[in-house]
Amino acid sequence: MRLYGFEDIKNVYFIGIGGISMSALAKFLSTQKFRVSGSDRAKSEMTEQLTLYGITMFIGVDGARAELLQADLVVYTDAIPPTHAELQTARRTSKKIFSRAQLLERVCRSFQKTLAVAGSHGKTTCTSICAHVLKAVDVPFTAHIGGEDSVFGNFYTSGTEYFLTEACEYKKNLLQVPADNAVLLNIDRDHMECYKDEAELKATFLAYCKGAKTAFVCADDSACVGLGDFPSFGIVSTLADYRAVDLRASEQRYSFTVEEYGKPLCRIRLNAIGKCNVYNGLAAFALMRSLGFDEREIKLGIENFQSVKRRFERIGFYRGASFVCDYAHHPREILSTIRTAKGVCKGELYVVFQPHTYSRTKTLLPEFVSSLCGIKNLMVYKTFSAREKYDQEGSGERLSQTLGCLYAENIRMLGVWLQRTVKEKDMVLFLGAGDIYYVAQYLLRELR
Repeated sequence: MRLYGFEDIKNVYFIGIGGISMSALAKFLSTQKFRVSGSDRAKSEMTEQLTLYGITMFIGVDGARAELLQADLVVYTDAIPPTHAELQTARRTSKKIFSRAQLLERVCRSFQKTLAVAGSHGKTTCTSICAHVLKAVDVPFTAHIGGEDSVFGNFYTSGTEYFLTEACEYKKNLLQVPADNAVLLNIDRDHMECYKDEAELKATFLAYCKGAKTAFVCADDSACVGLGDFPSFGIVSTLADYRAVDLRASEQRYSFTVEEYGKPLCRIRLNAIGKCNVYNGLAAFALMRSLGFDEREIKLGIENFQSVKRRFERIGFYRGASFVCDYAHHPREILSTIRTAKGVCKGELYVVFQPHTYSRTKTLLPEFVSSLCGIKNLMVYKTFSAREKYDQEGSGERLSQTLGCLYAENIRMLGVWLQRTVKEKDMVLFLGAGDIYYVAQYLLRELR
């Protein structure tokens, strides 16, 4: 395979290689016979995976590292500050430097057709469902997933006909994804530190849709309505081109009939929990139909999808109480996940929420309060700062004070609370996009 713009590149060095999206791109380049190396701040499951691809991994920062100095291309993630020693070395030695989004653009252009999934919520799940459909219809494809699918992980490749990826709105990165066929799941106030207002956010998503040859937009999402004359999907709107009708649920697992331009095609039974996955599955169905695939094969692929790691994932039990982790870190996602949890919990529901970034918490503080205020047993865990410096106004302490709920600064405090409270049939729901997933796993082992 000939990569677009990579004619003189043999050695690639990734700064921040352990991230989900970055590691998937590193795996892809490794399969294309590039010599790949990179660094990250700490060991993780993902860094361990990378070594299986023959990728040279380093933990910690070293601006004089030989692999960095020998690299023809240096790739960095948006979380890397300009002062990062390895990035400074790359600039000082006049290396070719790509951001993650710039590398993704060139990878997209190397395939016959690019399929992209955008939206403030649900991108990873919808992308994973699309990957299962492409596998079911047996076409050569490569999937770049922003999470870990239960079958594919964050990366899969069987050929170069289709490239499937997520299009993230952070810093308008989605505008660098040259999509042929695209999906827009929804629009919500997120990453607002990158936009001057909601109008600019909407305009960015509109530009993404206009840039694709075909773009499917959710007809039920209020922020998407009025964007333009795009083919659509939905449950409520009778104007949607693809509709999910006759919804039925058993233990939060939904089934529905797909209508295509008013004509019933097939009935789908989801294995993934939650009503949000009706939209994700329907969007995937519409996208795959635009490629000309048979509805029976699409149905098979959607029903083959089981789960994505950290999406309502049950990690174990303590005293008969289930521990469940979910990536929800935005008020709208929190409301959806809690609704699902209440639908399956047989006892008391306990919620541990970790805010993700100070800026998001500060900007959306009223919305976070609204989404969390009705929870009887709530603990706010210390903020995962990601790339940001401490800001008291957007801190977990501030959120807990506003809510009038408990706050935990460390794992021990969480453990004491749960030891004193949980019992059989209860559910402990850990919410957040930071390290709360690993906190929950560690806590479960310690409590046992």
